[in-house]
Amino acid sequence: MLRLSAKDPGFAEAFARVVSDRRESAVDVAADVAAILRDVRERGDAALADLTAKFDGHDLDQTGWNVDAATCKAAFDALEPTLRAALELAAERIRAYHAAQLPENRDYTDAAGVRLGATWNAVDAAGLYVPGGRAAYPSSLLMNAIPAKVAGVERLVVVTPTPKGEVNPLVLAAAHLAGVDEVWRVGGAHAVGALAYGTDRIAPVDVVTGPGNAWVAEAKRQLYGVVGIDMVAGPSEILVIADAKNEPRRIAADLLSQAEHDPTSQSILITDDAAYADAVAEAVELELAALATEKTARESWNVNGVIIDVASFDEAPALANALAAEHVEIATDDPESLMRRIRHAGSVFLGRMTPEAVGDYVAGPNHVLPTGRRARFSSGLSVLDFMKRTSFIQLDAAALEAIGPAAVALAEAEGLPAHARSISVRLNS
Repeated sequence: MLRLSAKDPGFAEAFARVVSDRRESAVDVAADVAAILRDVRERGDAALADLTAKFDGHDLDQTGWNVDAATCKAAFDALEPTLRAALELAAERIRAYHAAQLPENRDYTDAAGVRLGATWNAVDAAGLYVPGGRAAYPSSLLMNAIPAKVAGVERLVVVTPTPKGEVNPLVLAAAHLAGVDEVWRVGGAHAVGALAYGTDRIAPVDVVTGPGNAWVAEAKRQLYGVVGIDMVAGPSEILVIADAKNEPRRIAADLLSQAEHDPTSQSILITDDAAYADAVAEAVELELAALATEKTARESWNVNGVIIDVASFDEAPALANALAAEHVEIATDDPESLMRRIRHAGSVFLGRMTPEAVGDYVAGPNHVLPTGRRARFSSGLSVLDFMKRTSFIQLDAAALEAIGPAAVALAEAEGLPAHARSISVRLNS
């Protein structure tokens, strides 16, 4: 774990290294992914079968290519009541939050008499990638599928890796609850390729969303343009801004909530009290010892963890904006004032009783968020990722007379006489 103090002469350089550090996989997977995608495009289902046997260790013809709706419903019905109620609460809150995001159509006539506007429509089909390797996340399925449903997407397709043919029943239960139409037992870059290109079995989709490993992220990057994507996600990260009034073990637990995802995850604490920083570091060790995920979390914390001492929390917003973290917790007396100065963050969690983990499950806002400093220019998943806007224009003769001559002048200046002519023939008739 790296310990920095904003008072030290070399702080700016050391902090700049933290900001610029790229924690994505050091393995160059671009060539491998390109070969996989080419194989899927050329051989379709045969490529999926071969690659699933290679990476997931089962024969799709024997285990089954897809999971039917009845099996998903049975998985939901078989849930322990408390867990079923928890999934239902999460789904209800996610649905309500995203319903409020639905954009409104516009239709108006301006001062020149030109009718202008825009309509919003959902894509026809969306593909949702649900991880199934290191862990399976029903919460991710809900966070991807429900906004798509709210947007009005007619066909929702889930792809998920099933090592040895086994699929997590919680994922199937979430698929039933969210109204997913198809669940396919394929994962990895080849599954993303199938969603984009289509195969005999899997019809293509318009948008692919959802987190995955480096191969999945690279496949989405390479296929952008063939399909839309939500984002290219990297390792998880959390920034906690906390004062000494917080119980150290609470903040330690928050830091480890992201560290346990993957060894490349990053947890950062900013505090204005050096003694409190020591207390949190000690608490992290106590928390680690009690975690079933200790090995992963410890490697993440030891390699990528950072504690930063500042003289005043007035310094924190600038540091937070440079980090542009996926998750930002502000556990101080006046979190609102700090949040107003933080422009770049995937999601912000305000106050001492708002752990980031509650946002992963039941708060309502989406937990699919930009990582790797990408919050500088992108946002978390929303209904807009499953919709597109179409503008419209209508002129009558008077409106064309008002604005048409300017368009003719611009078209002629650009050397496009046919453009100019299509307007002028109407002005002169």
